[in-house]
Amino acid sequence: MKIFLRKHERVLAYMLAALIMIYLSYGLPGFLPGDFVTAMYSSSHVTLTADQEAEIRAFYTQREGFIHYLVNLFTLNWGYSYAFLTPTSSLILEALPWTLLLFGSAHLISMIFGFIAGVELAWRRGSFWEKIGVGSMTIMEGVPEIGSGVVLLLVFALYLGWFPSSGAETAYARQSAGEWAWDVLRHLALPLSTLILAYFPGNFLLARGSMVMVLKEQFVQTARAKGLPPLRVRYVHAARNVLLPMVTRFGLRLAFMLTGALVVETIYSYPGLGTLLFNAIGKRDLPLIQNIVLFSSLMVLLINLALDYVYGWVDPRVRHAY
Repeated sequence: MKIFLRKHERVLAYMLAALIMIYLSYGLPGFLPGDFVTAMYSSSHVTLTADQEAEIRAFYTQREGFIHYLVNLFTLNWGYSYAFLTPTSSLILEALPWTLLLFGSAHLISMIFGFIAGVELAWRRGSFWEKIGVGSMTIMEGVPEIGSGVVLLLVFALYLGWFPSSGAETAYARQSAGEWAWDVLRHLALPLSTLILAYFPGNFLLARGSMVMVLKEQFVQTARAKGLPPLRVRYVHAARNVLLPMVTRFGLRLAFMLTGALVVETIYSYPGLGTLLFNAIGKRDLPLIQNIVLFSSLMVLLINLALDYVYGWVDPRVRHAY
């Protein structure tokens, strides 16, 4: 009964947090300097009279009340984008698969290989390769995404010409399914490499540090004393205890992927949520900004809620702690 109540209290807490996020997404974008009319006509040769400008600004800057905004949100009426003249839900759903492909792949690859490398080098603690690995990963952890992204773009796209410099696919090209998949992978290569270089060091250092602590535990010494194979001791007994912090890091990184998307997708003009948000802010497209911010905020809450249940599957001690 206590577990049942605790789960429901947790869900209610997340629902309250979601309501606060909805209100913030409604209110905060309104504090942006400028408006859509100024952004639209700032670089145009069109000259408006004072009456015309006031009339257009009154149309675009009128804001509905929070209750009306809330009703529209739950009825999936997310409004229209001023700049693209398209429902904001269509724009978000069009950009979301590209962002999930890029960031989901980067997080998964960097977590798997970072976990394996961290476990293996922690097992060989004090060796030459362990010292080289920790030193190089510590240095790489301090390199920002924008730095590695610009270097990869200049070298492999602009100088060597091995990969496309922008986009997610070749526009207006007639391709078979296999050719299209290869084209998408070529466009994905550089932004994916940028993110892997950004996320791999942190995953490695976390796995290695956690594994070093686990190897000191008595149950690992007992498993070794029983004469179990080193591979079994390393992964079945010791490395399972490293999964919990790795899953936490994976979930939080995935939840906050819009932060990285804004930088990496802008560098490579990748048509995901980051580029969409960048363009919306530049054009002061208030409905689109509101819905992208709200969508990413709710994604953070959903992933954190899911992690609470994943923990019990990864580590049964969490499930039975209550």
